[in-house]
Amino acid sequence: MACAGAQGDSVAERLVDTAAPFLGESHRAGYREWAGFVLMCLGMFMAILDIQIVATSLPAIQAALGITPDRMVWVQTAYLTAEIVAIPLTGFLTARMGMRWLFVAAISLFTLASIGCAASDSFAALIAWRIVQGFAGGTLIPAVFAAVFLLFPPRAQALATTIAGVAAVLAPTIGPIVGGWITQSFSWHRLFRVNIVPGIVAGLGVLFFLRGRATGRQHGRAIDLLALLLLATALVALQIGLKDAPTLGWTAPRVLGLLALAAAGAAGFVGRTLVSRAPLVELRCFADRNFTISCLLSFVLGFGLFGSTYLMPFFLGLVREHGPLRIGEIMLVTGCTQLLTAPIAVYAERRIDPRLLTGFGFVLFAIGLLMSSGQTAQTDFAQMIVPQIVRGAAIMFCLLPPTRMALGRLPDRLVADGSGLFNLMRNLGGAVGLALIDTTIFSRAATAGNQIADKLRAGDVATAVRIGIPRDAFLEQRGEPLDEFATEMVRPLVEKAALVPAVNTAWLLCGLLTLLAVATLFWIRRAPTGQGPDQSG
Repeated sequence: MACAGAQGDSVAERLVDTAAPFLGESHRAGYREWAGFVLMCLGMFMAILDIQIVATSLPAIQAALGITPDRMVWVQTAYLTAEIVAIPLTGFLTARMGMRWLFVAAISLFTLASIGCAASDSFAALIAWRIVQGFAGGTLIPAVFAAVFLLFPPRAQALATTIAGVAAVLAPTIGPIVGGWITQSFSWHRLFRVNIVPGIVAGLGVLFFLRGRATGRQHGRAIDLLALLLLATALVALQIGLKDAPTLGWTAPRVLGLLALAAAGAAGFVGRTLVSRAPLVELRCFADRNFTISCLLSFVLGFGLFGSTYLMPFFLGLVREHGPLRIGEIMLVTGCTQLLTAPIAVYAERRIDPRLLTGFGFVLFAIGLLMSSGQTAQTDFAQMIVPQIVRGAAIMFCLLPPTRMALGRLPDRLVADGSGLFNLMRNLGGAVGLALIDTTIFSRAATAGNQIADKLRAGDVATAVRIGIPRDAFLEQRGEPLDEFATEMVRPLVEKAALVPAVNTAWLLCGLLTLLAVATLFWIRRAPTGQGPDQSG
């Protein structure tokens, strides 16, 4: 998503730890390296684009497959959870397979999963293929940024990083409108089929152009598969538990069992990681206060970032009943603003105290989220422009300075592990955030729906007109029990009206959590400005 570039850049350090020595200035990158790298960027671009184009078309997919609104979130959550599991595996896979073969395998799997998603005729099949797709996509992004260090000498790395960064930022910018256009002009199946040709070209091209190039392959690198299994178990159990709680009740045996399993999995993961000879992540990084607080900020950013990307198409599709293309046009504002403000954030990040920039970014992001918490059933593009601009302008300020604070005081030996943990926390925040947001929406919608129904039974004309019942028709029916036909006519109007305060509550949750996170900055020690990590230790 918006933060994909930083995710890849951070995990790159872990990957290059497995590599051959860095290329010296005497090495010259030829056309084969550049051609192969550009094709790798194409594969990464498609992986990032896929998240965005699917987001705007969620209502269309829901209608086509008959998915109930309360399960729609799993189309994105399944991808995101698989991506979280894949990130810690990337270093191990690079060491075993080499960068070239890892990329070819990942893009091939991503392309195959895209074919599977397009051919899905049920909710279960789509979710299964989205898990495969997310796992493959989770390795593509860091592999591309690692290639910057493995393929190019220092003097060429700035250009290579710029090319990868532009691809990472451009994808979420154009994603909403591309996804909307594809779905509305053709069908939602094309959202996934669009990956097939670029995937094949990228895979074959990298296989050909990068033959014999440095790939970071290293025998003997181990990974703690038990820790990985515990992490995946904890994540899945937590999300299903949070999802089932509003329907079954927080004290239901199934919910308590799932939450207990999530807690046990998390505790087991921490315990296993602390004693493992090949830890999945290096938990010693949390001994640094700046790192711990920055990880909390990264978690909150993921909560708000992924949450806002889900809430907008949800509201526009189910309440405003817009088609995918119109949803994409409306959501384009955030991406364009982010693209325009990125150079300003990069310039400021090198010159201003990161604590001040982080505070500015999170306060601005919180304001943008809270501005969306007062929507009505008539809210549309005109009312959504300013909140989107505010959020888009804030994103890079919420992303770059906290990265500096997290890694700026760590010793060199912990930077790779620390950066992987830092970015994993943002994706974890997104996964947990989507589950909590969905829980909030459908628990609040049930309450709001009952309140609207009670007012209608009491003969409240204002409520009837507000949800779309003609005044004269309501007055004729007032005081009489509704027949089956009238009930079926009124029910969707009540359900749609109930979603408005429910979505507003979710926006409020995101905004208040983001604003609350600003308080943690008072415990941050001053971090370096525009410098690399601590060189001591």
